[in-house]
Amino acid sequence: MATIKDVARLAGVGVGTASRVISGNGSVAPATAERVRKVIAQLKFRPSHAARSLGNGTSKLIGVYIPYLLGTYYTPILRVIDTVLRGQGLHMVVAFGAGRADERAETVDGMRFLLDRDCDGLIVMSNALQDEDIRTLGTAARQVVVLNRHFDRIKEQCFTADHVQGGVQAARALLQHKHKDIAVVAGPASSPDNMARIAGFMGELALRGLDTTKVLTVPGDFSNQAGWDAAETLLKLKRLPTAVFCANDEMAIGLLAHFQERGMSVPHEVSVLGYDDSPSAAFAAPRLTSVHIPSHEVTLAGLNWLLNRCYEAELPVSRQFDISVTWRASVAAPPSRKRS
Repeated sequence: MATIKDVARLAGVGVGTASRVISGNGSVAPATAERVRKVIAQLKFRPSHAARSLGNGTSKLIGVYIPYLLGTYYTPILRVIDTVLRGQGLHMVVAFGAGRADERAETVDGMRFLLDRDCDGLIVMSNALQDEDIRTLGTAARQVVVLNRHFDRIKEQCFTADHVQGGVQAARALLQHKHKDIAVVAGPASSPDNMARIAGFMGELALRGLDTTKVLTVPGDFSNQAGWDAAETLLKLKRLPTAVFCANDEMAIGLLAHFQERGMSVPHEVSVLGYDDSPSAAFAAPRLTSVHIPSHEVTLAGLNWLLNRCYEAELPVSRQFDISVTWRASVAAPPSRKRS
């Protein structure tokens, strides 16, 4: 395979001159540039990102790390990033975890992998990332944006919705329909955003006079299977709660599927509320009412900040993200009689 050094040697120019012709940056005499282009065609040379970057010091690559490539949460985020980058003449490199026990080690390895590929900046999503991991990046930490987390060390580079307020909105959605007998299907205790939404939810219930010690909380892991298993747990109760708040849509959809298989009518016998308002929520059966987290806006703000830092762009960067409830068909008033 031909290299930029082969091109330079056959064209009788230096590597720097060949690089300027390839990148289109810098001044090169027309006759010299034409000679270099003929050699490129002759050798069928395809420049690497590293070769193209010699002229301006950038690879035009943005790295993205996500914990796993599964479900519907990360796909829209990756689509936003890829669409914006392509519009700017840039490209995305994605690394993701493999689901091993040590999620933190996977995150650190993933970031190092992307930095070793000469990515100009990184977008990172991980519940396992720690302050110490950011510190060990050294100067590269200045080119990192973290989504859905907050770190005081790099607070300007962190972009997240207010998940405590998301939990408050979830509680209000059920309370306004007069629900008092409520169960919760929570996400992992290791997830800061899950703990925030549960805290907001319970805090609002307590503020409205409900005894939160009587709110059954079923642990989950944000998967469809966790929702399915939670439904089985709830159906074993002597009395089913009138409403269930699921800490994400994936679990809510698993819960709905199990209820449907067992002949439970949602929302006539039990209401179900999701969280995130992911694309799949609109196509659940019944269509899932969900707390809308503006992930598109959060992602775009973080990406714009990173492009401004890496390429001296002047893109708008928002810091305020509105949370609301998208009303569909899965929440209604409590039934007049609860099913045993």
